[in-house]
Amino acid sequence: MARIRSVTGRRITALTEGWNLTRLPPGGAGEGAPAAIPAAVPGTAAQALQAAGLWSLDDPLPLHDKDVVYRTRLTGHGPRTLRFNGLATIAEVRLDGERILTSDSMFLAHEVPVTLNGEAELSIRFHALYPVLAAKKGRARWRPKLAEPAALRFVRTTLLGHMPGWCPPVHAVGPYRPVELLEETGPIRLLGADLRSVYDGRDGRLSLRLTVDGARQADRAGMTGSVEVAGQEVALRFDGIDTFHADMSLPGVEPWWPHTHGEPVLHGVTARLRTPGGVVEVDLGRVGFRSLAVDRGSDGNGFTLLVNGERVFCRGGCWVPVDLVGLSAERAVYEPELRRMRDAGANMVRVGGTMLYEGDAFFELCDELGILVWQDAMLANFDYPGDPAFLDGVRAEIAQLLDRSQASPSLAVLCGGSEMEQQAAMLGLPRTSWTQAALAAAIEEETAARRPDLIRIANSPSGGPLPFAANAGVSHYYGVGAYMRPLDDARRADVRFASECLAFANLEEDDPLGVPSLHHPRWKERVPRDPGASWDFEDVREHYLEALYGVDPRRLRYEEPDRYRRLSRAVTGEVMQAVFDEWRRAGSGCAGGLVWQWRDPWPGAGWGVVAADGTPKPAWHALKRAFRPLRVILTDEGVNGLAVHLVNDTPRPVEAVLRLTAWRDGAVPVLKVERPVTLPARAAVALPASGMTDRFFDTTYTYRFGPIPHDAVSAQLLSAEREAEPVDESCYFPKGRLLPRADLGLTAAVERLGDGWALRLATRRLACSVHVEDGRFRAEDAWFHLLPGVERVVRLRPRAGAGGGVPDGEVHALNAMAPVRYRGDA
Repeated sequence: MARIRSVTGRRITALTEGWNLTRLPPGGAGEGAPAAIPAAVPGTAAQALQAAGLWSLDDPLPLHDKDVVYRTRLTGHGPRTLRFNGLATIAEVRLDGERILTSDSMFLAHEVPVTLNGEAELSIRFHALYPVLAAKKGRARWRPKLAEPAALRFVRTTLLGHMPGWCPPVHAVGPYRPVELLEETGPIRLLGADLRSVYDGRDGRLSLRLTVDGARQADRAGMTGSVEVAGQEVALRFDGIDTFHADMSLPGVEPWWPHTHGEPVLHGVTARLRTPGGVVEVDLGRVGFRSLAVDRGSDGNGFTLLVNGERVFCRGGCWVPVDLVGLSAERAVYEPELRRMRDAGANMVRVGGTMLYEGDAFFELCDELGILVWQDAMLANFDYPGDPAFLDGVRAEIAQLLDRSQASPSLAVLCGGSEMEQQAAMLGLPRTSWTQAALAAAIEEETAARRPDLIRIANSPSGGPLPFAANAGVSHYYGVGAYMRPLDDARRADVRFASECLAFANLEEDDPLGVPSLHHPRWKERVPRDPGASWDFEDVREHYLEALYGVDPRRLRYEEPDRYRRLSRAVTGEVMQAVFDEWRRAGSGCAGGLVWQWRDPWPGAGWGVVAADGTPKPAWHALKRAFRPLRVILTDEGVNGLAVHLVNDTPRPVEAVLRLTAWRDGAVPVLKVERPVTLPARAAVALPASGMTDRFFDTTYTYRFGPIPHDAVSAQLLSAEREAEPVDESCYFPKGRLLPRADLGLTAAVERLGDGWALRLATRRLACSVHVEDGRFRAEDAWFHLLPGVERVVRLRPRAGAGGGVPDGEVHALNAMAPVRYRGDA
């Protein structure tokens, strides 16, 4: 049933005040227990203990060894409903000492009818999880290394906090979703709403079913109703039992698109029931009209998402909760990070099976921002039980998820979980043991019944002769990345869709841990690693540092640590950009890639392209370039020379000028040609660079006839409509990405830009990986290549807590002999 935002006569009181928390021995009473401490609800025990100075993310104490009891007092008279939207995890609820609810899943919401007679005590006891897990028995067909203890497979709780190697051990305990008190005072009681939208490429259709308690009596009294959406209103008809329904057609309705391909248009839905006791208005939020399909390709192995009939290259990242301690689902917590995703050009986010189901505000924001959601069931790696009770619990959590997100157009993919099939296959089990049929069937049935519009995936990865084969279905592609394959493996592997990819230990622009070296124990403990592996993801980064820049990273680390850091910050973004350029080029069979991960769970060189405090890392800036809806890409096609790919995801053709330049010593143009081009709407085209010149020029230095005349080639896409305004640019380096250090003639001038500041940058020679260091400000764009003769204005944003002041810092480039100083006028 769809989420009901509000209904006349229904009062919802969020129970946020007066809570306290006590930790007790498992099963113990309050005698001798520590004094109670204030607790935020919704919230977690870790959050409350942290606020009291009794717990720290730097040294997170275990929280599953004791019971945790939350208490508050209620006041009221008459019938009410208590709603618990998420209790982590084994919970027992009492009202004035009487047990009213037990719950063994943190993924289920509960409603309990109660009668209040004045003041009452509400208590929630969260039983210690460790003793519960120790009592669970049963042999699994395999035992993964991802999470521990192995008995977690029996309990419906998040794996966050239980995955050593990359995730801090923050244990989820407490009422992490809202606790609410509902009072019905209206003339009728609305039991539920079923809201479905369909789009056929031109017209929309909306179906609404409202189930009302006592509707038969109300109908005899002359009850009527209507529903309004997109400026149209139709009558609700009574079915003679308990439901009012309407099916309406919306010719030419504005559809919802991912933001890279159009506008994410939403339409409010309001129903009105007219009763003898007055008009009851039902706010059903906003709905979007869009269609979804998958193109499997001529060989049946592809996975291209079609939105409203158009092919969409999906790019983005795998989500990590923003608030790992409190697990907040507030809009104010989600919005900065989701906007940061959109600002980077991401159009899809995956909520993986090792995380938790996010709150309603998450889907609302993705709807508004035009970000597609790939949603996993909260299942990962384990061989799960197949008994009826477990399956019923999973059915219920999928049903609740799909009900509350029923009107959400951003929800696009429902996946049965993460790496379960892969785990079984990699550990050598026979093919018949790879799938968990009963579990998959339960999820499929609930999805088909409640959200038949969604794309359903059995498991991620899956679809090939082996679940993790890159050239069929969806894959977790780490060929470039953990397996340290060369960059051209991104093409050779024939990746069709990477629902995870490209994990690196990405450095922040600043040192968040304050350690003297990058091999300090405190630094290394935050570098992600696979449990049991003899290497970590810093080793992976150093592999590509050597491969792309031709340096010895180990020697550089101790001889020139500052340069080591700068190259390390640049290299992971360069690799990611190169891979996504390969996947987005014309002729590529790849239809999407989601970076593992989007954000770090805590400070350090984690997988995230955004730091734990929300600051974009250098890799984020590279992805922002790679994700642009309008993109020019250069690829080395061997003896066929350089290919120029023009990508246009937008709904309109674009008239532009393509400028191709080959540079000697980064300064002298030894080849410079231009031609007008048209970028077709929502398409990619390829042009041979050799076709732009009237003479042979060995752009890729494949034929090697004499010394190479150039060290870089640039492709600039310039607007034909806006005075040659730059649209996008790319660089190709035939001799390698690290150009010799030189005096570049790099300049930086501070300017006022509105009520803020900006830098105007220019250079006489190609400046590589240009970035700004300023104690008070951060550059809005960074780690880009700056071409000779091109001015770029970079906005400066104040750092949090910097206290204002004027810009005062340095501009660096990897191939500059020295940085350029700048300072603004007060």
